[in-house]
Amino acid sequence: MCVCQTMEVGKYGKNASRAGERGVLLEPFIHQVGGHSSMMRYDDHTVCKPLISREQRFYESLPPEMKEFTPEYKGVVSVCFEGDSDGYINLVAYPYVESEALEQDDMPERDQPRRKHSRRSLHRSSSVGEHKEERPGLPGDNPESSIQETKSPKVELHIHSDVPFQMLDGNSGLSSEKISYNPWSLRCHKQQLSRMRSESKDRKLYKFLLLENVVHHFRFPCVLDLKMGTRQHGDDASEEKAARQMKKCEQSTSATLGVRVCGMQVYQLDTGHYLCRNKYYGRGLSIEGFRNALYQYLHNGLELRKDLFEPILAKLRSLKAVLERQASYRFYSSSLLIIYDGKDNRAGMFMERRAEMRLKRVDTSLPESLQDDTSTEPSPSALPKVDVRMIDFAHSTFKGFRDDPTVHDGPDMGYVFGLESLINIMEQMREENQ
Repeated sequence: MCVCQTMEVGKYGKNASRAGERGVLLEPFIHQVGGHSSMMRYDDHTVCKPLISREQRFYESLPPEMKEFTPEYKGVVSVCFEGDSDGYINLVAYPYVESEALEQDDMPERDQPRRKHSRRSLHRSSSVGEHKEERPGLPGDNPESSIQETKSPKVELHIHSDVPFQMLDGNSGLSSEKISYNPWSLRCHKQQLSRMRSESKDRKLYKFLLLENVVHHFRFPCVLDLKMGTRQHGDDASEEKAARQMKKCEQSTSATLGVRVCGMQVYQLDTGHYLCRNKYYGRGLSIEGFRNALYQYLHNGLELRKDLFEPILAKLRSLKAVLERQASYRFYSSSLLIIYDGKDNRAGMFMERRAEMRLKRVDTSLPESLQDDTSTEPSPSALPKVDVRMIDFAHSTFKGFRDDPTVHDGPDMGYVFGLESLINIMEQMREENQ
């Protein structure tokens, strides 16, 4: 299945024409807040990511009742990186041809090229500002390897957010730099290009999954990426990897709550920019820290978005009911996205309501009943649009799936436990802030 038969390239940037009439110039998906693979923008409604066969087959075999809570699967494209005489490289997508693309599905996921993480590399990773003429190089894995960085191809970006991003550092202070991409998105993009360059010269084409862009309905998408479950390693993980993943769970809220923060961006009405958190922040949180992070995600810089509690809780309860019916399914290392609009009509209503209440307090000619009216509860028809989606199924399994030797009984209780914790915390927050 492929949806790229009528692709146009002109609107994707000046270098796109070099890809030929069929190619689509891919750019980093500017609202990626977590994960390790680079999510790329294909068009307004579609993103793509490097294909892992297990994940592709899982999307193709999803139970119908789960599709409401997952991105729509749209097929496969072939992707290559193309350079120019100025040293820039671009990722370009073409219609998938079975005989041409690199057969990544024959390669176990754990053997595919992966980047190594470290707190040191996180802090040194660079970001692209508003000006393209800066032409940053791709970062090397070694912070001292300036020669390697100098020789790396450059990446030129064409699509930017009108809203700047700011990353909160480890001390909860604001970084002075404002950029036009979520910094995690750009980091993943650069490292994706570095991985592709470092591989065999014979690997000209790669297979990428096409998936629904789940934030395309939102003008100012606020995104919370949550790693779900009490276990993260798949059944096929090596002993070393399993031990590594278990240690991460034990040292984070994955063990105590069944959920941990893996990334976040939240639009701030008072400043007009996104505040961002990454997975390293989430790994170090206590239970109370997790509650505070969730509170921050629901706060627009002026007030807590209390109107979001009910629609988000309704989605979470519905998802929990669906997953409790999925016997033998396991969603190891899967994430859950919670999304809302940071500047929708509802936010405007709150601002207008606050202004009205200030006027009523100073206007003594108004009836006492109006002066005391401080209610800001919305009518049911004014409830904001929210979305909840499960993503990342590279380690998922169920009975009969790809002849997996390990068969699990009952629903994924680690994942369900995470949903229960999330629901309980949000219900407590709602009661405390009525």
